[in-house]
Amino acid sequence: MEQENQYYVARTKLVDKLLVKGITNRGVLDAINRIPREAFMAEHFRNYAYADKAFSIGEGQTISQPYTVAFQTQLLDVDRGDKVLEIGTGSGYQCAVLCEMGAEVYTIERIAPLFEKARDLLQLLGYNAHLFLGDGYQGLPYFAPFDKTIVTACSPEIPPNLLEQLKPGGKLVAPIGNPESQQMILVEKLPSGGYKQTAHGNFVFVPLIHS
Repeated sequence: MEQENQYYVARTKLVDKLLVKGITNRGVLDAINRIPREAFMAEHFRNYAYADKAFSIGEGQTISQPYTVAFQTQLLDVDRGDKVLEIGTGSGYQCAVLCEMGAEVYTIERIAPLFEKARDLLQLLGYNAHLFLGDGYQGLPYFAPFDKTIVTACSPEIPPNLLEQLKPGGKLVAPIGNPESQQMILVEKLPSGGYKQTAHGNFVFVPLIHS
């Protein structure tokens, strides 16, 4: 119980820090304030679960820092009931944020051990997302189109399949660039079928694995 209270206090402080750093979407902040981030981390990192930092989750992958998760989610502008495609399930934490915001989440993970761990954890915590083991570059054509798409690993370009699977009026957020530095790109699919693209600052993500 004492440990749970410490996590609760730390979560509240983290939300305050995110607000100061420019995260103003109340749905995003409330979601982060409800999710036990420690559950998505290795036991030896759990005392640092609410530090605004990324941590290893094994297999050469990381759980993104909370600010990055919040920034991408705020940029995606998620509405309750949105059908959201996530590329790179990783620990499952970003998926949990989207679920807390009322999205119907379809998420793809390329690395089998991470897929299995995230699937079991999300089920345990009561998040009813649709998880798939596969190549994120391909998206999920059978389940398309999607209202929103979020990519949580870097790529030199936006995979064309992901743009094709986006609804007119939909949005895609992805870190695009080289392995050392990327720009957070927001793509809006116009009703005409064209695209509007804007850049929103520099970030560093692990590479998106492509078969």
